Amino acid sequence: MIARLFRSAIAVYLTASLMAGVPAFAQAQAQSAGPAPAQDQSQSQPPTTSSEQARNLRVHIDSDYSKGKSAFPNLLSPYAPIHIDAPALTNSPRLDQLIHDGKLMLSLEDAISLALENNMDISVQRYVPWIADTDILRTKAGGAPRGISGTGTASALGSIPSATFDPVLTGQFNWSRNHLPVNNAITSGIGTTAQLASLTSYNQNANLTYSQGFHTGTAIAYTLDNNRNSSTSPFAFFNPSVQSTQIIQIQQQLLSGFGLLPNTRFILEARNNRIFADASFSLQVMITITQVENLYWELVFAKENVKVQEAALATSQKLYGDNKKQVEIGTLAPIEIVRAESEVATDRQNLIVAQTNQLQQQTLLLNAITKNPTAPGLIDVEVVPTDLPKSPTDLAVTPLDEALKEAWSKRPELKQSDLTLKNDRIEIRATRNALLPQLTVFGQYSSTGLAGNAASTVPPTISGIGSALGTTYGTDFPQYSAGLNFTLPIRNRSAQADSARAMLAERQDETRHRQVQNNILVDVRNALIALQQDKARVEAASKAGELAQQTLDAEQKKYQLGASTVFLVIQAQRDLTTARGNELRAKVDLQEAQVNFNKAVGRTLEANRISVADARGGRVFTPPLIPGTPTAEIIAATPASQ
Repeated sequence: MIARLFRSAIAVYLTASLMAGVPAFAQAQAQSAGPAPAQDQSQSQPPTTSSEQARNLRVHIDSDYSKGKSAFPNLLSPYAPIHIDAPALTNSPRLDQLIHDGKLMLSLEDAISLALENNMDISVQRYVPWIADTDILRTKAGGAPRGISGTGTASALGSIPSATFDPVLTGQFNWSRNHLPVNNAITSGIGTTAQLASLTSYNQNANLTYSQGFHTGTAIAYTLDNNRNSSTSPFAFFNPSVQSTQIIQIQQQLLSGFGLLPNTRFILEARNNRIFADASFSLQVMITITQVENLYWELVFAKENVKVQEAALATSQKLYGDNKKQVEIGTLAPIEIVRAESEVATDRQNLIVAQTNQLQQQTLLLNAITKNPTAPGLIDVEVVPTDLPKSPTDLAVTPLDEALKEAWSKRPELKQSDLTLKNDRIEIRATRNALLPQLTVFGQYSSTGLAGNAASTVPPTISGIGSALGTTYGTDFPQYSAGLNFTLPIRNRSAQADSARAMLAERQDETRHRQVQNNILVDVRNALIALQQDKARVEAASKAGELAQQTLDAEQKKYQLGASTVFLVIQAQRDLTTARGNELRAKVDLQEAQVNFNKAVGRTLEANRISVADARGGRVFTPPLIPGTPTAEIIAATPASQ
């Protein structure tokens, strides 16, 4: 009665699981048919709202691909693919909020926020930690990791007996009918006959095996075999007969493959690679933010340089007009008009070059802060940077020793190098274990039960698989066995090669670690030199600009009094334009030097108040600085020191 109720409950549970799993399998088939052709989402799909983007980002952040699907309550879940959302290829709503009257009013902070939300380099790198998660999931099952780019770890070194940590259930069912001619009726067991005889037999076989490996190098297996046989022979004791056999096997590695590290090395390495992937993502964010900041300041320079060239052109046009009037009244030689007109043409050419450079810098910046730079509203938009270079008076220069110490503690490259060395040392220990021969101790217990229709009794007794299983789980027919399996590879050259390779890789990565440290030292020192020199350049360029303005003013007064020439005025005007351009270039170079110094010491993220979690999810909680809004007015009124 209890067995019947148990079987009924199992049947109901399996039926519910199948009904729940059918839609999952249908969805899996639709997804496995292949992705749809890539399309421009800005044209083929409706725009994504901020709430939808936030929900998608939250799903991605909460996703942990190092954990597989649970088999409860749906037994079919592990056999359906993990759902992964399609990438969001539309620009974030922040971009549209900053566009007014065809102009993108952009502060440096907004540019950085847009880069975190839209930059394609960050979007591509965002998948690397998730890919590393899949390696953790794979190694938890006993498989070797697929690896991620840049880890530099040799995989599957050393021949260590592999184990599958996920339980495996294997089932088999066979049915056969055999009708054979018999040449000797006596020995075949069909009795005496005077004519050609035949023997017909039927066989059904149902087997079930459960196996699993463990981190200690232990493996277990349980097998249940069930056979039902019947034949036309009248001499069988049971006909039909049912035979059930259970087999319990346990084996343990004693040399190669013994212990936790040889069997879990791939799990340890996959977890290190996951941290490596996080460091790679942080490095990409630092590189991208540095790039965006430099592009922003280059656009500031280009836009301000256009103003400088426009002022120079206006001055030369005024000089040309004044000279033309003086030539008309006869107080100036006609050749002076040619000189002034030549200067106008030169300044107009310089203005065109400056305007071209501004458009090019604008294109580069837009590409860095958008996912789709061809979206409606961005084709002809003008990017207007709202931040200007700051004065270097409050710029503090960090000493080299302190900057170097900070860089060695914060730079992601050193963290990646440390993780690579950790994996190398794991490989050394694993390949050292693989040098040992294989020695496996095993034990096995089995018991067999037999039942069926006994034709010799009157009346015949009838029993089946229940009786056979009852006998099997008893102790009527036990069998025990144990032993050792020993494998000794002569010369063992393959294992020696793997062990040597693991040690050579570790030595190489130690050398590379020092190389990374030296490169960081060069980066920090060069960034510090550039910061100090650019600070001095700004002061010198500002002074040169003041003197050039005074020289031009004096030369113009002398020219009005007849004590100077057009050539000297033009020369002073060119000197002033050059001085203003040099001052602007020096100020922008100083801002970029500060940006590059932050990257060199690894403080780019904290200097811009960016958390890795927000960068990974593409979430930026800083409100956009829309001109005219209370937030923008408060920030504009706040002193730079605060």
